[in-house]
Amino acid sequence: MILIDAGHGGIDGGTSYGSILEKDITLGISRKLFLMLRSDGFGAILNRLGDYAPSDDNRWLRSSSRHMRDLAQRKELAETIQAAVVVSIHINWAPSPAKHGPLVLYRQEGRSFLLAQSLQEQLNRLYQTDALTRPGKPFYLLNKITAPTVIVEAGFISSPVDRAQLCSSKGQQRIAEAIADGIIAYLMEV
Repeated sequence: MILIDAGHGGIDGGTSYGSILEKDITLGISRKLFLMLRSDGFGAILNRLGDYAPSDDNRWLRSSSRHMRDLAQRKELAETIQAAVVVSIHINWAPSPAKHGPLVLYRQEGRSFLLAQSLQEQLNRLYQTDALTRPGKPFYLLNKITAPTVIVEAGFISSPVDRAQLCSSKGQQRIAEAIADGIIAYLMEV
């Protein structure tokens, strides 16, 4: 089973540019990715179908921190469904509008690295970049989930070039296709 984690949601808008919110972009890309994978015959689950915080569904962690409940819900969902792969979709931001392109962060273990490499290759092709994957040491999901897990920063909302792609339905479709191709290539390898 492939778990697609649409980053942020509800009260947690993620990064932004004016009125453009990360949570809306991640949901758009994730929905398209989910439909693609399902139509290609892959088992896939999407962690949220609308604009709400996954912490609203939390049954696993009693904490006063909404953020920690949100992260725990994502982790426990991955463990409960025994995900073979977890792909968390996010959007990047930088102080310079010149910084652009995708970045895939991985859990520091071999399968996650291979998954990240496959995704980065497909996204680099789409964005015409040559970015390298990076270990994502400080991130909860990459430290707590046992399945191969990556965080896909699908582009920079602060970059006019990336923003044009991130905010259009066709651009989101191209990003979802690149991610799907990367997942499928990885699954064919392992």
